[in-house]
Amino acid sequence: MQTRVGKRHRRVCAALAVAGVLAGSALTGAPPASADPVAVRVAPGVTYTEFDIPAAKGTAHAHVVTVDLRDPHLRVGLLHPGAVGARATVSSMADASGAVAGVNGDFFNITETQHPGVAVTGAAVGPAVADGHTLKAAVPDGQRFGPALPPGTSTRDVLGVGVDRRARLDSLALDGSVRTRDDEVALGGLNQYALPVGSVGAFTADWGQVSRVRATCGTDTQRAAPCSTDTYEVTVRHGRVVASADTPGSGPIAADSTVLVGREAGAQWLRKLSAGDPVRVTHRLVAAGSRIPYGFAVGGYPVLRDGAPLPGLDAKTSAVRTAAGIADDGRTLILLALDGAPAHRTGLSIAEVADTMRSLGSTDAFSLDGGGSSTLVTREPGAATVTVRNHPTDPPERAVANGIGVYSRP
Repeated sequence: MQTRVGKRHRRVCAALAVAGVLAGSALTGAPPASADPVAVRVAPGVTYTEFDIPAAKGTAHAHVVTVDLRDPHLRVGLLHPGAVGARATVSSMADASGAVAGVNGDFFNITETQHPGVAVTGAAVGPAVADGHTLKAAVPDGQRFGPALPPGTSTRDVLGVGVDRRARLDSLALDGSVRTRDDEVALGGLNQYALPVGSVGAFTADWGQVSRVRATCGTDTQRAAPCSTDTYEVTVRHGRVVASADTPGSGPIAADSTVLVGREAGAQWLRKLSAGDPVRVTHRLVAAGSRIPYGFAVGGYPVLRDGAPLPGLDAKTSAVRTAAGIADDGRTLILLALDGAPAHRTGLSIAEVADTMRSLGSTDAFSLDGGGSSTLVTREPGAATVTVRNHPTDPPERAVANGIGVYSRP
């Protein structure tokens, strides 16, 4: 079933056409874009559109899903593979969770060429919240994977949807502690592939089975710095120390347990603990901009705020990109992924992404992982599985840390 785009989108598309932004598609198997693109109805309140964008380094092809968060039958959630330290394709995560549409999410620990022998965790860079449950906090800025952050942004930045069903940009910082009978230390990390130097981090069942050694490698400013030689790990079960080790381990963590990993000063603090000692671990994510709890949040970085591109956005480096935009005072979510087919692989610069999202009606926009990770899927009405709408640069699909899923109930 196809319907013409709504009035707001018709105005946007017409404006783009006048500016020469929409052009005929060169994609094999893709319908040609026109001055009045046709939006395919994915589900009530969810539409899919595609169009060309002539850019500084060649024509890009955009795939866009628009979500009306006013519809009470719709919700947006985190696509994830069931563990923080794991990866899966967007299509498999969408199919497993019943999503009708989705895109890839945060940047992630994709390689460890600087640390031979250290397991790649696949864990995301920034905070992640799924169904109101905190999965992880953000790694130090210097430990992130992906392009350089724009000035004034950090790994703590998120795009989220609150329990009020409004999308917003925010920043989520970890607030936690480890307490014993006689002492207390601030918690430096939660299910993170990189811990701040000198800190203690907590790992829960949400982490998965992958090795925790990577958490003690690099520094707060240099991801490639050597792994720490001063580490210690303590397992706490039902509030008491039950095991310890000099080197972070691997394997599943029981639901009633927390593994504490320390490096440098954090390792020295953990060494004071003995089997049977009582330990209390607390943690939460604190939002900088809203008191409304988040049902969903994913990491990345902002490129557009209050209708204005952030200062210092890169206007030279073009690539295949994924982004999310917020319109209508948080009531509309716009998901965009560029096509990775050879004819369009030059893509857009981050500055061009901000301009594109603003042209689509976004007042705020957020950059997600791009390149080989960029994937957008939709599920046709009545279909059992989703269809990948763009052409990933790493065909058929790259396994990623997480994504944004759109869900529709009858």
